[in-house]
Amino acid sequence: MKLEVGMIVDGKVTGITKFGAFVDLEDGKTGMVHISEVAPTYVNDIREHLTEGQTVKVKIITIGEDGKISLSIKKALPPQKKQFDRQNRNTAPRPQSSRPGNYEWQPPKKTEPSNFEDMLSKFKQTSDEKISELKRADNKRGFSRRNNSQKP
Repeated sequence: MKLEVGMIVDGKVTGITKFGAFVDLEDGKTGMVHISEVAPTYVNDIREHLTEGQTVKVKIITIGEDGKISLSIKKALPPQKKQFDRQNRNTAPRPQSSRPGNYEWQPPKKTEPSNFEDMLSKFKQTSDEKISELKRADNKRGFSRRNNSQKP
């Protein structure tokens, strides 16, 4: 059978590196699963998810002109499995920092305005507040933005 982009096939993990895993496919061909394509969550150590000799389902992402085959395990998962993992990842508590300038986007609350003009106005107000906080923090440290040196 000829391998084509988009196919989901079974393969056997033959090698593991810190950046991915090599998988033997049909017809004696070998492809690579990059570490970012191993699981729908962040993967720090690929050996926590795969072992050599393990049989895995992979989706063929690309086949290069040079014959290199890129594979994905997470794209071969059923859609409901991906959705479940995505929901769990979004509900995990995020660490908060009190340092100025460490801002993270947060979805609007249900009580906030819903039309574009109101949202833009709220964004500008929040942005101005954050910029003034940063300027105050710089002034407390005695730095000037103009010449990047300390004040005498």
